[in-house]
Amino acid sequence: MASWYAIRARGTGAEVAIYDEIGAYGVSAKGFLAELGALPEGTPIDLRLNSPGGSVFDAVAIHNAIKRHEGTVTVWIDGIAASAASYIAMAGDEIVMPENAFLMIHDPAGLVMGTAEDMRAMAEALDKVKGSLVSGYAAKSGRTPEEVSALMAAETWFDAADAVAQGFADRLIEPVRIAANFDIGRFRNAPPVLVEAIEADEETDGDAEGDQLSGADDEQDAAPGAPQPPANSPPPSGAPPDPATIRAEAIGHARAVIDLCRLAGQPQMAGRFLEQDASLDEVRAALLAAKAEAEPEIAPHHPQPGRSSAARPWGEIVARTFKLKG
Repeated sequence: MASWYAIRARGTGAEVAIYDEIGAYGVSAKGFLAELGALPEGTPIDLRLNSPGGSVFDAVAIHNAIKRHEGTVTVWIDGIAASAASYIAMAGDEIVMPENAFLMIHDPAGLVMGTAEDMRAMAEALDKVKGSLVSGYAAKSGRTPEEVSALMAAETWFDAADAVAQGFADRLIEPVRIAANFDIGRFRNAPPVLVEAIEADEETDGDAEGDQLSGADDEQDAAPGAPQPPANSPPPSGAPPDPATIRAEAIGHARAVIDLCRLAGQPQMAGRFLEQDASLDEVRAALLAAKAEAEPEIAPHHPQPGRSSAARPWGEIVARTFKLKG
């Protein structure tokens, strides 16, 4: 299974790289934390970030683990540290940014379907998550919680110079080539220069891949480990599939599967579903069958007097499916 992170020993220290969406491909922060905890106490860490964000819960866990690490942690933002990735960056003892790198902070967001009670519960969860994020950003930058909260609400993008000036980074270095096929169209205020840089990189990569394929028919269409589209999603006729679209669809599908499994109380089943390229309908059906085996009695969709609301029917589990991102 592909991973969005890598931890490698380097001489007397270690390099930790997060170069994708946090929590993608069904890989949660659990494995990351286990590998990080296996490093010898006091090991210096170079944490390299180039990520659009992802699961805010995983990011908070990673941030806290890095803060607990006794060795010096130097964060290198190699392109983008947006959303939840920027919160992870705040755990570093020093944050270094190339002159053409970007850091972004914004409010956590979530989706929920259900009753007014469900909506209020989501709002309360988002408020609590934001409070935790505000504390981390304020502690690093020296800005007041009120200032940080306003910057998050506005979805604020900092170039490297701004990030250093406002306390969110510590040091500038020479520019680097930004290489990331991230879908940043979901963000409201992505800087045009960043959008153009990513689009130019995608075109360059596409041309290079085309040249390689024309000279070797046996070459694979994508690098080993890259996410592939579901088996039931054929490419559009007349044109090769867009790598960025395939990547976004694969990540979105993986996150939806994980969310369903977690809400159904069966998180361990997510890996198997992803390996089988199961559709969401197949995932729901399998989880329903597992739930029926564990609880033969099916609760009614609408609460009835005298019945406990603790046992939620499958329809309500589906209705409460949401993704929380930071």
